Amino acid sequence: MASMREIKSRIKATKKTAQITKAMHMVSASKLKKAERAIKGFRPLMYRLRDMIDNILLEGDDLISHPMLEDREVGKICYILVSSDRGLAGPYNSSIFKAFSAHIARHHISQDEFVVATIGFKAFSYAKRMKYELLNEEPINVRDDIQFIDFNKITEVFQQDYLSGKIDSIIVFYNHFINTITQEVKYTQILPILNRHNPNEEKDNGIKLIYNYEPSPQMIIDHLIPMYVENTLYGLILEAKASEHASRMTAMKSATDNAEDVIGTLQLHYNRARQAAITIELTDIIGGANAVN
Repeated sequence: MASMREIKSRIKATKKTAQITKAMHMVSASKLKKAERAIKGFRPLMYRLRDMIDNILLEGDDLISHPMLEDREVGKICYILVSSDRGLAGPYNSSIFKAFSAHIARHHISQDEFVVATIGFKAFSYAKRMKYELLNEEPINVRDDIQFIDFNKITEVFQQDYLSGKIDSIIVFYNHFINTITQEVKYTQILPILNRHNPNEEKDNGIKLIYNYEPSPQMIIDHLIPMYVENTLYGLILEAKASEHASRMTAMKSATDNAEDVIGTLQLHYNRARQAAITIELTDIIGGANAVN
């Protein structure tokens, strides 16, 4: 059994750890509220942009076209991995990497068939470690108050590569935020844009909405498609950021609870060691007194 000094030192260190994890839990809870408001406020924009594109393609003639709408033969795929910059977020990053590795094992024979773009330092380190071909040479950090300008450069790069034919499809791996407890790893294809042709937007009274497009449906599509791709990626990053804060908050809560359990166990051991030391001292005193008598 460890000495009382060692046990007391471990109790003190564990209490400090519990204080840190509790503070991190409170910080993550505060950041989660802001991130949750951001993603819930941004989702309607993504859905509305998509509905506008589907309405134009559904009501327009067959002459409406755009390179990002063409479903072509896939030669090389670009995967975008969205992770965090820091750890201590439970399975947040590892679940993305595990899902991506499983996807690569199922759908690819050689690493020459795809290229990886990373958003977040953890994803950049993972891609470097796995020796994947990278689209970005430097890590793209994902700060808490993320802005569109933070990843605008990489967005322009993969759109230009897609239009030039260097890559034929773009798929994003990210954590979808469901609620504070649940986050789900998903992958979404953002290019080429698959036409759903099912908006069927109606008012509450059942009257179907009819749109007039000025100056022309083709010009609107040419302007709307790049905007939709950029905003969709931004929305997925917002989803990932909310999931990161939720995962870190849950992980820090579990760490605090575990630290308190360890403190309770160590305190029990400390009490037993102190009782044993007191018993030994009493035995020595009684033994000495008996020897004198």
